[in-house]
Amino acid sequence: MAWASRVLGEGHRVLMAAATSTAVAVRTRGRPAGILKVVPVSPSLGEFLKIGVSEVSRTDAVKKVWEYIKYNNLQNPSNKEIVCDDKLKTIFSGKDRVMFLEIAKLMSQHFSSLADCGSEMIVS
Repeated sequence: MAWASRVLGEGHRVLMAAATSTAVAVRTRGRPAGILKVVPVSPSLGEFLKIGVSEVSRTDAVKKVWEYIKYNNLQNPSNKEIVCDDKLKTIFSGKDRVMFLEIAKLMSQHFSSLADCGSEMIVS
């Protein structure tokens, strides 16, 4: 608050008025939503993650993929390009090299779109 020192002089503090309480809608903690929501994954991604279940959140899946990339030193340090080995090719559509921004797009095909919208398929 530079204006306070100009108006009041040096050594004076400006106190802010207390905020008035208003009814604010606070989201209650319940089930995770968005990228934290646990959704069904494709068999190839489930096999890659070695999770033993067919559901995982998007954030956990991306974390596990990055752990694998860093553990196996698959990222080129000069241009940050990811060099895919045989295991990564199974989830990255068979590509030999993947850029950082492509990862989300390539992984999105492994998550069920029905789970994202919260609807269930009814079979008669």
